[in-house]
Amino acid sequence: MRVTSDFWVGGYLRRAMVEGCFTSVVKRGAEEAGAIFIILNYCNGEFSLFGPAPQSMFDEKAEGERLFAILVEKQPEQVVLDRLESEKRFDSDLWIIENEDRAGRSFLQLARAC
Repeated sequence: MRVTSDFWVGGYLRRAMVEGCFTSVVKRGAEEAGAIFIILNYCNGEFSLFGPAPQSMFDEKAEGERLFAILVEKQPEQVVLDRLESEKRFDSDLWIIENEDRAGRSFLQLARAC
């Protein structure tokens, strides 16, 4: 069974903060099932964006897990913001979380191509 987006985000925020990262909710989405996007700020002018992995990247063992894929990797902030604007036009109920970490830790489970 998959946990709600609101619950998952709360856990993510706690995990990142325990690791010493500044993490904040930029945009609250639908509590039950809003898609979650994570901005990773490397604090050097580079940003990455992670979003829900496509269904084709899931296998039977991943049922109920939230898997993420890298959508934008180490680009200027405007590239990430432009991609998020595009995502918002598709789904306005999405969550946006920003995590600042010089070491580039996302704390996400990334999907692997099948």
